Amino acid sequence: MAYDAIILGAGAAGLMAAISAGRRGRRVLLLDHAEEPGKKILISGGGRCNFTNLHCAPDRFLSANPHFAKSALSRFTQHDFIGLVKKHGIPFHEKTLGQLFCDGSARAIVAMLLAECAAAGVELRCGERITAVEKPAGFRVATGRGVFEAPSLVLATGGLSIPKMGATGFAHDLASRFGLPLVAPRPGLVPLTFQGAPLELMRPLSGVALPAVARCGKRAFPEAVLFTHRGLSGPAILQISSYWREGEPIALDLLPGVDAATVLRERKRARPRAEPKTVLGELLPQRLAEAMAGASLPGPRMADLPDRALDAMAALLKRWELLPAGTEGYAKAEVTLGGIDTAALSSRSMEAKSVPGLFVVGEAVDVTGWLGGYNFQWAWASGWVAGEAL
Repeated sequence: MAYDAIILGAGAAGLMAAISAGRRGRRVLLLDHAEEPGKKILISGGGRCNFTNLHCAPDRFLSANPHFAKSALSRFTQHDFIGLVKKHGIPFHEKTLGQLFCDGSARAIVAMLLAECAAAGVELRCGERITAVEKPAGFRVATGRGVFEAPSLVLATGGLSIPKMGATGFAHDLASRFGLPLVAPRPGLVPLTFQGAPLELMRPLSGVALPAVARCGKRAFPEAVLFTHRGLSGPAILQISSYWREGEPIALDLLPGVDAATVLRERKRARPRAEPKTVLGELLPQRLAEAMAGASLPGPRMADLPDRALDAMAALLKRWELLPAGTEGYAKAEVTLGGIDTAALSSRSMEAKSVPGLFVVGEAVDVTGWLGGYNFQWAWASGWVAGEAL
């Protein structure tokens, strides 16, 4: 059974590559081992699919080559995808920081992509377990249900994140077989874990969230931080996790925009009989305030505390330095950092330089976006430009 192109993986990038190629009259076969397409799309954004971001720009993506993503992102932009969503009459809204979500279910996005695939004549086969991929002249793909051939093959099977959804290292393994180098993969957009005294403080606070600024090196993200029974999560932590490396500290500003030292000294003068935990409770969630006061502000009344103790507390609140023990791994990671080295690919077409006809798109490539729709936009853009080259 011969085709112009075979695409492995019916996720965001694979579906978009199929649409793009099919519209150009190519005979496209789209294969996926799952029983239904777009499984990660369906669970994204709490089931509402954060499908892109209004502020999408190349500097919000991580890669060993920070310039690689520019071509694809400029040729299929967030506005192009928004236009497709509007064309299908899918209602959506902006949540925060440019994040766009469906008003209803993420199934609307999958249905839209499948409708576009059908209109473009794409043949979709789900539940196909791939048993072999060979390259005699073109590419030959064998599954439990047949053998398919095409001069072009697109790897769109994603990365290692969320294995319970069927994620595997298939794309990385196959690319390596064809001689493409890898940037060592690791979990991204993932909760951080802690040990020892920090965890003893955090564990009883599980479920407490507050606005904060998370910093690692030169990067800082002002969003929510959430305490968990294993450490820290929340958008600010997920964002900073992509920049964090083992052995490096992170720092939290628990009172962004507040001069904590001045506030604490003023409260001491104005309310000398107030309990320290009560004063902190006006600035922080109550459980966190009690924990911080108990650990760092001994004394029944504000009047009993020397100013140096208040200044030390203020310094801690403004820059709480913590050393993570690790992350919660691929099981909780939203994306895979690293992957197939962009040095081996054309930034214009996503084609492997050393293997004509082989394309790699989406999460399998060493391009990872920030939290908030950026990774979907990379999937749409990289899939689109590959489809235009098939």
